[in-house]
Amino acid sequence: MTAVVEVRDAHVVHKARSGGLFTRDRVYALTGADLAVAPGETVGVVGESGCGKSTLAKVLVGIQRPTAGTVSFQGRDLWSMPPAERRAMVGAGTGMIFQDPSTALNRRLTVRRILRDPLDVHGRGTRAAREERVRELMALVGLPRALADALPGQLSGGQRQRVAIARALALDPGLVVADEPTSALDVSVRAQILNLLLDLRERLGLALVFVSHDIQTVRRMSDRVITMYLGRIVEETPADRVTAPPGRTTGPGSAGMRTRHPYTRALFSATPGLLEPVDPIPLTGPVPSATRPPSGCPFRTRCWKADEVCAAAMPDFSAASRPGHRYRCHHPVEEDQPNPAQPTLARSPRARGPARQEP
Repeated sequence: MTAVVEVRDAHVVHKARSGGLFTRDRVYALTGADLAVAPGETVGVVGESGCGKSTLAKVLVGIQRPTAGTVSFQGRDLWSMPPAERRAMVGAGTGMIFQDPSTALNRRLTVRRILRDPLDVHGRGTRAAREERVRELMALVGLPRALADALPGQLSGGQRQRVAIARALALDPGLVVADEPTSALDVSVRAQILNLLLDLRERLGLALVFVSHDIQTVRRMSDRVITMYLGRIVEETPADRVTAPPGRTTGPGSAGMRTRHPYTRALFSATPGLLEPVDPIPLTGPVPSATRPPSGCPFRTRCWKADEVCAAAMPDFSAASRPGHRYRCHHPVEEDQPNPAQPTLARSPRARGPARQEP
């Protein structure tokens, strides 16, 4: 099956001013990224702020041209196409949901105009057919028809994000990239938007790339989870392999935590346990700069397993015991092991109660 989008050895390097007027530093926003997204698949991307998640998202939808490497869309090299053909293919075949709907929508346009614009630009159907498509999109995302003539400033945050989702779906794209789609919303609204995305994914058969710093939400939404650190993909894990934080299992026969990269372990250990206390893995040491990344493995300056081998060379991807699971680490964490950083850390008492349903 041909991937909807495939990125091979993609690099993105920006130039930024440092101290002087004529001095520019190189910012390594993305380094050697390899990723393929199949039709109907959901890929989650997690990592700290500044790790390259949004840059990867922009590369996938053709907003950001990679400095090196290739981006193939439906089997064709995106950046070797003539500009007009590339704009038509990307505009009709991909959709993007941005982080803040307040800034992603033109505040001077009504909801009707916002949703009709992609149809007008790509010349889809007659005027009457476009108006009917606007009504279909509003119904698809649960917006009352009465809001068609409302401006974005007259809508709630959740309604604005529904408009943004409807706009992304206007041309029936094969790929939708959601870049932190709920981080600007109230907690009470996040669950509604996430459930909407899950429902649309099932109904429309979308390929979805879900970018977020909320690890548990990514695990719930995704078929695969990609971990990024300092512009690199350091681990790729099937979502059903990420079942419990390190140091804890979910019951008899539980698979426990199956991620192997120390950074992924540290990320998941920071998620609070509702039923059982979890010892977080503290990361000490200097946080590396994207302008002067360390030699070898970029995580070595904060990793408790780092040694001279890690400083000498960046590890290649190693395959785990299951298909689709790979990681880049010279000294991977063993599966189902307790917290390796603080084995004697005292567990603090926590209130117990029924598990709360995840949004």
